[in-house]
Amino acid sequence: MEEAMHAARHEAQARLLGYVVEFDDSHALLHACETVRDAGYTKWDAHSPFPVHGLSDAMGLQPSRLPYITLAGGLTGLALGLLLQWWMNVKDYPYLISGKPVFSLPANIPVIFELTVLFAALATFAGMLVLNGLPRYHHAAFYSSRMVRATDDRFFISVEAVDPLFGAEATLDLLKTLGGVGIEALEARDEA
Repeated sequence: MEEAMHAARHEAQARLLGYVVEFDDSHALLHACETVRDAGYTKWDAHSPFPVHGLSDAMGLQPSRLPYITLAGGLTGLALGLLLQWWMNVKDYPYLISGKPVFSLPANIPVIFELTVLFAALATFAGMLVLNGLPRYHHAAFYSSRMVRATDDRFFISVEAVDPLFGAEATLDLLKTLGGVGIEALEARDEA
């Protein structure tokens, strides 16, 4: 009796994390993305085995802030490179050679350029991590048995349960109207 109660206590309980709807082609995916976007959902994503032209417009994605982060990193590298060489040549160790100026911009261009590229690259890398919410070790879509084909020949839309408009029945009804070939509930299994 005690073993049965113990087993019942530890029996897996399902928790709905969202839905995944599958499509055969990219045109159906684009039309479905427009419908989900127009319905007002914000915590959803489209999955495709290759880049689909117009997908970001169909999803209603805003332009990225990454170019501004890259520019800020590049300007920081430029300023630091210029300041570093000016400090070393003018303040720290001024060395006069045959009447040449202590600080000359053309002689310092290579170092300034390299630091600009280095800081822009590092800022881009860090910006991509932050803006994409990485590292992210797990996602609700990993519970889907269908999603393995997202890198092969199928197209998907996943709607997460954390979306403010998400309702188990209402969202399922919307996804049924999209014309997908299959819908799967994403359920996490937690030990009781």
